[in-house]
Amino acid sequence: MIRLGTVVMNLGHHTAARLHALRPHGFESFQIGFKNSLAGTDLARLADETAAVLDGTDTVISCLALYGNTLATNDHGHEVRAALHDLITIAPRFGTRLVCCFAGRVTGASIPDSIPRFREVFSELTDFAGSRGVRLAIENCLQGGTWQSGDRNIAHNPDAWELMFDAVPSPVLGLEWEPAHQWCQLIDPMPQLRTWAPRIFHVHGKDGEVRHDLIAAHGITGSRRFVHHRFPGLGDTHWTRLIAELLHAGYRGSIDIEGGHDPVYRGELEMTGQLLALRHLQACRAPRVAIPPDPATPPA
Repeated sequence: MIRLGTVVMNLGHHTAARLHALRPHGFESFQIGFKNSLAGTDLARLADETAAVLDGTDTVISCLALYGNTLATNDHGHEVRAALHDLITIAPRFGTRLVCCFAGRVTGASIPDSIPRFREVFSELTDFAGSRGVRLAIENCLQGGTWQSGDRNIAHNPDAWELMFDAVPSPVLGLEWEPAHQWCQLIDPMPQLRTWAPRIFHVHGKDGEVRHDLIAAHGITGSRRFVHHRFPGLGDTHWTRLIAELLHAGYRGSIDIEGGHDPVYRGELEMTGQLLALRHLQACRAPRVAIPPDPATPPA
C-alpha cells in the first residue's frame, strides 16, 4: 500500500520534535529535506534523534533530499555533490534507501547542452549510490527554467527525461515526480504518468490549479499568474485515478505532501492545508480491506 506523509525541511535539532508533533495527525512517512546544503548538520545525530521518535511506530522516513545545482562547477556545486555523497552513505541509518535531488544544470545552457555534464556527474553518483544499495530520484521542478535556459534543474520535461535516462541508463536513477510541476507547463499529468510510472521512485503530494479563464483573457506571458500550486484536493488532479495508476505500475512508495506553496492555506493556515490534503489523499487511497469469506464456500 502507498504511504501518505509529508515533507519536513531540516530544522536542525528541532527536526525530531517536528516529526514527533506531526506523527499523531496520521502521517505515515516523512521526507527529510535540505535546501542548498547540509549547513553543518550532524547527520548521525539527526538519524539517532529521528529513530528515537519513530522506533516502535509504523511511521517511516521515505527518503532524504537535497536541492542544489548538482552540475555546477563552482564551490556550490562541489558542496552539493559532497552532500549527496553524505546523504547516500547515511540514508540506511534513517531506514531509507532513497535520496532525492535536482538534476542540476549548466547555468544559461539549453537542456541538450547540459547533458554531457549530467552524464559526467550522475554516472559517478549512480555508481556510488548503487554500490551502497541506494537509489536516486530527481525532482521534476522547473525552477524557472525553460528548454533553452535555466540555472538549477533540467529534469522538468519528459523530453529532458528521455535525454537524461539515455545518457545515464542506471536502474538506480529515477524521478521524484509531482503533478503540480506538470500543470505549470499545461501538461496533463495522467497520460504522462502512464508512461513514466516505472521510473517514479518518490511522489510529492502537490497539485496545480490552472486558471483557464486568465489564460483565455491574458495568455501565459502576461502579468497574471495562470497556474497555482495547491494542496491535493484543491487543484486539477484526480488523485484517486493517480493513486490507482501508481498501484497498477507497482509503485509502493510514499506520497509526501509538500506544503509552503498554496496561495490560500499558508502561514497560520499551513497546518490546516496539510490536514485537508492528508484527509483527501486518505479518501482517494481508501483503507486496505480484507476480503470476507465466501459464504457459499465450505471451510477448509
